[in-house]
Amino acid sequence: MEFSCKDFKVGKCEGEKQIDGETLPLVLQPPSEAKSDVKSLLEALDRNKEWFDQMITKNSAVLLRGFDVQNAVEFNDIIETFGWEDIRYVGPAPRTHIHKRVWTANEGPLSEFIYYHHEMVLIKEFPKKVILFCEVPSPEGGETPFVPSFRVTERMVQEFPEMVEELEKKGLRYTFTALSNDNTGSMRGRGWQDAFATTDPAEAERRARALGMDVEWLANGGVKTILGPRCLTRVFEGRKGRRMWFNTVVGMHGKDLSSATMADGSEIPADVVKRCGEIIEEESIQFKWQKGDVLFLDNYATLHGRRPALPPRKVLVATCK
Repeated sequence: MEFSCKDFKVGKCEGEKQIDGETLPLVLQPPSEAKSDVKSLLEALDRNKEWFDQMITKNSAVLLRGFDVQNAVEFNDIIETFGWEDIRYVGPAPRTHIHKRVWTANEGPLSEFIYYHHEMVLIKEFPKKVILFCEVPSPEGGETPFVPSFRVTERMVQEFPEMVEELEKKGLRYTFTALSNDNTGSMRGRGWQDAFATTDPAEAERRARALGMDVEWLANGGVKTILGPRCLTRVFEGRKGRRMWFNTVVGMHGKDLSSATMADGSEIPADVVKRCGEIIEEESIQFKWQKGDVLFLDNYATLHGRRPALPPRKVLVATCK
């Protein structure tokens, strides 16, 4: 599918890559300086909704740059232009609701690296798109790197064919421990009361099971969630039959609050997990945020993370089905 849209011109950004004939991210800019205002952007998106959606699937990531997007209200207007259904975030990251469909991204300490992941990969229903808006770029660091997931699968199959086959056959099992209340001093500090939107343990347990989790209540008031079996890779329609590395083994294996094993309880070799982490980093795409940037990620096709940053940094997020 060739690029053809008079309402945008193709730009470039530092760190972009050509992968399998596609540019990641596809950078779209105003066709002229007179068309950089938000009203013009909203009109252009409304005229080209179907085409823009196709570009997200084709390129896995689309970056709107050079438009005068100022705040959460305008960001929300961009999201609502498409008519995509909202999906509420479920997970360990502490977040704050800002406006309508807009939330803060992970509010954990900026000094910590948030590891690469498909958003809500462990939940039965996960978003198709993750959209990020940079209101205040960090003076240093704070990038949101992303990774074409199929490349990780390809390289893991090349280097560990037997292990990948075993993991695929057995499936994966994860555990994660959530505190009772939020702890914004941790990037995984969201308490179960916030995560499940209730203070009632029985209701929290019911909601957890509806999401595909088993739970164990802890003496300190926290809860241990158990998820499995879960897949190692997935193939999604319309994405060239690519096998996506649709798991969070590296991010959860051997951590203080989490674990990742094979579904039968067998350990995943540490050297395999370590090498997988190296491959993910090698395949990552890095770009520096600019004020007003809006990044659309195909959550089926990309993992994303967050580099450590110096304050201030303000990136907002919306997730859509």
